[in-house]
Amino acid sequence: MRYPDGGGLSDAGRVWRERVRRQAVQLLEQDMRPVQVAHQLRVSTKSAYQWRRRWRSGGQAALASKGAGGAVCRLSPAQLARLRTELDKGPGARLG
Repeated sequence: MRYPDGGGLSDAGRVWRERVRRQAVQLLEQDMRPVQVAHQLRVSTKSAYQWRRRWRSGGQAALASKGAGGAVCRLSPAQLARLRTELDKGPGARLG
């Protein structure tokens, strides 16, 4: 999911998502099938299978949040300011 501010999940959202992954590990340690884990935690089956694969290969640490994803902006502050100015002019304005 994309947000207007250019990010993904907020810090609080990443904490919540990591908590869900830790719950998934607890259920997987009890030999619960990924389909059941997905149903119980209300996540996609694909996520539950991915979490199980990562947990098996790297333990619970493999499911830790890695922070915000995405590319780092390469524009300078001056370039960002110019971009904002041009975008505020709207789609009919000419660049110049």
